[in-house]
Amino acid sequence: MELRTTFPIEPSGDKITYSDKVMFIGSCFASTMGQQLKIGHMPVMINPAGAVFNPVSVCNTLDTITNKKEIFIEDLYFYDGMWLSFNHYTDFSSEDPSDVLDKINRKSKEALDFLQQTRYLFVTLGTARVYTWKGTDLIVSNCHKIPADKFESRILSVDEIISLWIRQLDKLQSLYPQLHIVFTISPVRHWKDGAHGNQVSKSVLFLAVEELLKHKIRPTYFPAYELIMDDLRDYRFYNDDMLHPSDSAVNYIWEAFSRCYLDNNTLNTWKEAVKITKAFNHRINTQSESKRESFAERILKQISELKIRVPDIDFSMEEDYFLKMRKS
Repeated sequence: MELRTTFPIEPSGDKITYSDKVMFIGSCFASTMGQQLKIGHMPVMINPAGAVFNPVSVCNTLDTITNKKEIFIEDLYFYDGMWLSFNHYTDFSSEDPSDVLDKINRKSKEALDFLQQTRYLFVTLGTARVYTWKGTDLIVSNCHKIPADKFESRILSVDEIISLWIRQLDKLQSLYPQLHIVFTISPVRHWKDGAHGNQVSKSVLFLAVEELLKHKIRPTYFPAYELIMDDLRDYRFYNDDMLHPSDSAVNYIWEAFSRCYLDNNTLNTWKEAVKITKAFNHRINTQSESKRESFAERILKQISELKIRVPDIDFSMEEDYFLKMRKS
């Protein structure tokens, strides 16, 4: 008796390895998936402008990077004692404008260097709703809790998204012919639009992505949304806000993702790396010096063995930490 509507996901023929750089851009769900690679010490960059939710803002993020656009103080906005960028997340805001400019421009340069070597770009779209700063045509990535009456809101049309992203895909193909692009739709519901409005917004995204999959560079699609809505399909797989997937749901999607994009050798390496990451994050409570030294010695041995197999893997922080523990 089947109590879930499971469905097969065709494994990717082009697998991600520890030699491949991977970038995630989009909603907070992109951050969630990217973080899974990060804890396994895979070479990944996650949302270089912070979380962005709509297709226009994702394009703006990519354009800022690929056009080598430098941000100046006139590009910032001062509100409630803070300097901010409408194209960046609140993490970039500061009371000091020079601090904001430094963080943004430095991160954009890092992202450009990374993107030039990236093999996989995962684009997670969260909503088709955009907010425009009144009196301009500027679609913002983040409203920074500025009063809503300063913005105009609307739903992008399917044709708008397709037109915008066809140009973006053409550009990315020209600049980075090695790049494999994967679209996903975030399973996080944008409840500010209401139940019906959220469904309309997601539907626009689905229709647009379906057309973009026909592009000559042959982008692909990973069904993160469907895994939550059609497979798990239960509120116990949501956090207390009933909008974001729970840890168990994230783990379930990660298992499907890893089966799709990682081969067995890479996945086994990832699992070993995660154990080392967890050991690093775990603080030993024992007062026994011999137990601390023994624990550190065991983890250092694991790191050494893993680095033999994957020379480029970076465990510098972990090694330093456990070396100090062993000597203490």
